[in-house]
Amino acid sequence: MFVQGPPSRAEAPTVGDALLVRAGESWRLETEGALDLVAFELPEPLPAGLPGEVRPDWDPRITDTPGGCATEGDAYRRILLTWKPEVGPYILHQLNAHRVRINDSFSHYHPVVGGFDEFYLVQQAPAGARLLTSRAVEAIESRTVTATQAETLIQSRELAVDDLIYLPRGTMHRGLGGALVQVISVPGFVPRSEVGVDHHLWAINKQLDLQGPDALPFHVVAARTRVIK
Repeated sequence: MFVQGPPSRAEAPTVGDALLVRAGESWRLETEGALDLVAFELPEPLPAGLPGEVRPDWDPRITDTPGGCATEGDAYRRILLTWKPEVGPYILHQLNAHRVRINDSFSHYHPVVGGFDEFYLVQQAPAGARLLTSRAVEAIESRTVTATQAETLIQSRELAVDDLIYLPRGTMHRGLGGALVQVISVPGFVPRSEVGVDHHLWAINKQLDLQGPDALPFHVVAARTRVIK
């Protein structure tokens, strides 16, 4: 269960924490107040080595690990549940989660075959924070886009606290504007399943001579080469 609401105290679970409740167990908040929770049910039992709570802002074993949607050297990115032991202490392959401030991610998708679905649980959203998406990945990668099609190729939505956004595998997405998001992947992260498309978006702009407000948005650095993570 992912904590989405108060209380906000060191001694109690707070926004950004995860509670791991095993079958047959119960959990009760020992302090006053209520919690807002988003729950996921897993098909297999939790590994014995996982704790009952994962608290990314309070656990000294969890530190900033730039990567994924936040590659800046000073990025806030705390990995709660991970696929790879070299990036975090709490290993779970059924579901992964990292809490990250997304200022300007590269445009990417996760393959339909062998990839994973994602949920964005928004926990802070400054003015202007938004998410770009597109279901037309095949057209983007083949660059078979007309100027008319380019107008609706990418959708933009403003982000707000408590949004829970489902990003099925095969959907291109890119976050902008500094939202703090709990990124939940189901199943867990599969290496080399983040496929960048910014170089294709840049090429389509050149191909169609799209400029200014008509140009497709792309990540400038990621457009320099083919990105796969």
